[in-house]
Amino acid sequence: MKNIRAELHVHTVLSPCAEVEMIPPLIVQAALERGIHWIAITDHNASSNVSAVQKAAASSGLAVLPGMELQTREEVHVLCLFDSLAQLSTWQAVVDRLLPELENNPEYFGEQFIVDETGEFIRRENRLLLNSVDLSFEQVIQQVNALGGLAIPAHVDRTAFGLFANLGLVPEGVAVEALEISRLVPAAEAARRFPQLKGYPILQGGDAHRLDEFLGANEFRIEAPTVAEIRLALRGQDGRGLVIDGTEHRSSPNQWTTFA
Repeated sequence: MKNIRAELHVHTVLSPCAEVEMIPPLIVQAALERGIHWIAITDHNASSNVSAVQKAAASSGLAVLPGMELQTREEVHVLCLFDSLAQLSTWQAVVDRLLPELENNPEYFGEQFIVDETGEFIRRENRLLLNSVDLSFEQVIQQVNALGGLAIPAHVDRTAFGLFANLGLVPEGVAVEALEISRLVPAAEAARRFPQLKGYPILQGGDAHRLDEFLGANEFRIEAPTVAEIRLALRGQDGRGLVIDGTEHRSSPNQWTTFA
């Protein structure tokens, strides 16, 4: 068992809202400089830069989880995390079929660059990524889970694209295993300010669109950086756990206690 600081919500230059500095080698460097040794790459509705970041991180001591930040039909953002590029590729094929064929306007939305592990330009993604995929919130959760991934509603406390603002709460019967809060709410105050969190494990995401936005608030106690270990840590099972800003989260009831 080991403790590892993680930032599971990181964008690259493929996301039009990310800065041009978000290229693989600088992402790796910024994470390690902040003591973060586990990240997930979660571009908007896209995943073409994940393997480049993994290659840039090879032998660096930084683990890179394949992922995506998907926008549902209801305009709710959901982090979709996987263990393998094969799983992510299967999910990307689903998303590609259901993402509207609208062309990006770089001057308005920003550029969408696909790059190699050094950050060198390969090509532009011309389809607008900042859009809703024709999948409901429930369908996203179900299908990601069916692929062996983990679907976590992102920045649920935010007005823009947040679960609580758009749906009010987690819909009954949807198998949501955890919720992400944004950097805008102190983790220790989250349950008090947002009663909808009660009963759910939470983690906190930096939603890094710039190099200085790495938060690294989550410290996992796990055996390996995998989706299965995230699940165990969120549940506090088999010696695993999650500490956010020095406090340990317990999901039921929603309490925060300092590690003994």
